[in-house]
Amino acid sequence: MSTALINSFTYYLSEHPYIVGFRWSHNQLWGSTWSFLFTSIFLYIAVSASLHILLSAVLRRNRSVPLGYIPEIHSLIMSILSATIFAGILLSAAAEIRDTRWFWRRSKTATPLQWLLCFPLGTRPSGRVFFWSYAFYLTRFVHMLRTIFAVLHRRRLAVSQLFCNSVMAFTSFLWLEFSQSYQILAILSTTLVYSVVYGYRFWTGFGLPGSAFPSFVVNCQLVLVGCNLVSHAGVLTMHLIKGGCNGIGAWGLNSILNGAILLLFLNFYVRMHSPMRRRIDSVNGTETKINTVVGR
Repeated sequence: MSTALINSFTYYLSEHPYIVGFRWSHNQLWGSTWSFLFTSIFLYIAVSASLHILLSAVLRRNRSVPLGYIPEIHSLIMSILSATIFAGILLSAAAEIRDTRWFWRRSKTATPLQWLLCFPLGTRPSGRVFFWSYAFYLTRFVHMLRTIFAVLHRRRLAVSQLFCNSVMAFTSFLWLEFSQSYQILAILSTTLVYSVVYGYRFWTGFGLPGSAFPSFVVNCQLVLVGCNLVSHAGVLTMHLIKGGCNGIGAWGLNSILNGAILLLFLNFYVRMHSPMRRRIDSVNGTETKINTVVGR
């Protein structure tokens, strides 16, 4: 019974004909055009800012819009989606390594890690891993709802939050459009962390006991930022050694945007752990409400 279940699980996540035959296409896939990308990002920023301005004009500062358990349900959905994408792209990457390893010699690729970091030149956005990359891209728009919840419930709108969520949607689009190297490791690390973080938010949102470690969410996101930094260094190294990785131009733009996110996060992290901040929190006797620049 367990073997049949595993085989079924593997089939629907990596061997289904639609997944195997997936192809990134501007004409056949929802949200696959540049116009959709920029329009959706513009609407996300405009709606969030307009809602914040409207509530500031209508409600008093200490008032908020009750949302019930909507944020917790959203967290549960995002946790499940992230875990599914993590399992799907992990199995799909293993299947692609199994099926295409014979071809690697032509591209100076010797190990699976080298392939994960550096796609051979000429790689097209089709097949298993790009199906899950497309699924990850779509979840970026579901993730944006977190900003709306923050504006309605906590009456907060951080420019850094708008920037980071917009960048995540933009870079996810670049991964598909230019068959960019490194995306598999980025999706694996991001979905793994998000499944844990959103699961934790769902758990604590219903008043259940949280982690014994302070700043659990922020520390998880710090690990994610560190993994992305190491992966970017690996891509650059492989590009210089192999004489080229696919989508390196898009990777360069991706690196610049991720660098900006890294600076924002480090600035937030340093301020949060500064002695003055600790002293203020101790005097107030309240738990600091964390609104990180990576994903909330």
